[in-house]
Amino acid sequence: MFKTLKNDLPASVVVFFVALPLCLGIALASGAPLFAGLIAGIIGGVVVGALSGSKIGVSGPAAGLAAIVLTAIGTLGGYENFLVAVVLGGVIQLLFGVLKAGIIGYYFPSSVIKGMLTGIGIIIILKQIPHFFGYDAEPEGADSFVESSGENTFSAIWHVFDNLIIGSMVVGFIALGILLLWSNVLVKKGKIFEVVQGPLVAVVVGIVFYVITQSNESLAIAQSHLVSVPVPDSLDSFIGQFSFPNFSAITNPEVWIIAFTIALVASLETLLCVEASDKIDPDKNVTPTNRELLAQGTGNILSGLIGGLPITQVIVRSSANIQSGGKSKMSAIIHGFLLLISVILIPTLLNKIPLSVLAAILLIVGYKLAKPSLFVKMYKLGWKQSVPFFVTVIGIVFTDLLVGIGLGLAVGVVVILLKSYQNSHFLHIEDNSNGKHKIKMALAEEVTFFNKGAILKELDSLPRDTYLEFDVTKTRYLDYDIIEILEDFAFKAKERNIDIKLISKRGIVENPPSFIDFFQLRPKSKISLS
Repeated sequence: MFKTLKNDLPASVVVFFVALPLCLGIALASGAPLFAGLIAGIIGGVVVGALSGSKIGVSGPAAGLAAIVLTAIGTLGGYENFLVAVVLGGVIQLLFGVLKAGIIGYYFPSSVIKGMLTGIGIIIILKQIPHFFGYDAEPEGADSFVESSGENTFSAIWHVFDNLIIGSMVVGFIALGILLLWSNVLVKKGKIFEVVQGPLVAVVVGIVFYVITQSNESLAIAQSHLVSVPVPDSLDSFIGQFSFPNFSAITNPEVWIIAFTIALVASLETLLCVEASDKIDPDKNVTPTNRELLAQGTGNILSGLIGGLPITQVIVRSSANIQSGGKSKMSAIIHGFLLLISVILIPTLLNKIPLSVLAAILLIVGYKLAKPSLFVKMYKLGWKQSVPFFVTVIGIVFTDLLVGIGLGLAVGVVVILLKSYQNSHFLHIEDNSNGKHKIKMALAEEVTFFNKGAILKELDSLPRDTYLEFDVTKTRYLDYDIIEILEDFAFKAKERNIDIKLISKRGIVENPPSFIDFFQLRPKSKISLS
């Protein structure tokens, strides 16, 4: 992990500035103490980051659980009773990991995962526009279409100019200008601009702007438009911010129902995020999903024991980590320590950061997740890829994350059932090594995304220095998801000294540079190999 510290340290600073307002905002939206969000962020970074097998995933409190937490606190009659459900939810997640339920993560179609990433990117942009202009009626981190303030995503944007804060808007544009200048120009000028990240400079400028404009009637920014970290005035008051579970409530059946709900939703969000973050990881790492569930379960047990919110792996922080060049789990761990150190030593300084500056950072993150070129690419792949993609995006924007994913998944399954069937003999393996590691894999006539998990497992289990014969002569339909797996495997095969011999009716190719190019995707994404 320490070999990539020069990449991970700058990335951790960016993730810290992304995570800070989200931890506080999600706690506020959940009806929980603000400190509870920070506890979850710290444990998600330090503990889950250390135990997880993901190199680039970042964990913390998730917006998708905010509504569940808000309802549960009221149902159980207090936050201490709710913490019992968080601890039990962590125990159930450990059980999921032991039972190897993580394999579920491999059965989400690529089009739905890409739709999830894009939908979240659009939500980030839409939700941050009001904060960018100083309209902070909705907490940071909220992702539901209907907002707690009575607005919805689009009406909040419509009313921005009725609630405009000049100082927030001005420093927001200054911060956005710094970020764009840094990433598009300065980072190419010298190593110093790679080590010192643009978001750090933007935040420092934001603090300076707030301080020097406090006496200016037009540009002054009120406290309600700044970060709001709890500031203890003594060691006793700091310790007093921790809450502890009331285990006498463990006999309440409602506690167990909510615990199972938390475990199920948190595990599902985590597995979706794992699949999505692996998809955009430039190094094509594959996260062990069962180990991830064990790490998340441990994190939730600890979080619940000291008063924190439920934890999941979260795509906003994970994508910010990837975009900032994070290479190992040290980035997630360091970001957790930065949260811990900052809330202990410099909470007053943190409370001088304008929310519009952090909104500018999140706007960049959102744009990188939802680039217009991706819409064009998905459309050109044909309706079997584009329909689930667009349904997922629209569902996330107009409902919330889990509903949007569910809609996209349902459409994806219908599309597959209409166009293919699941062939139980989709993969045949022959070991002809005789001590030389020569393996032959033959695909069946129809191979869909339902087969992703098994194929990925077989490819990852190949030893180094293997000669792989990959036979698709009998294959008539090969799902795009499987081609992406082969494309990613080809990247990793070079590192493991695995030679690939691709055998098809079109001919034999040794170590094809691109499986996608070889199979020549047509506009309708029907991959015929005959």
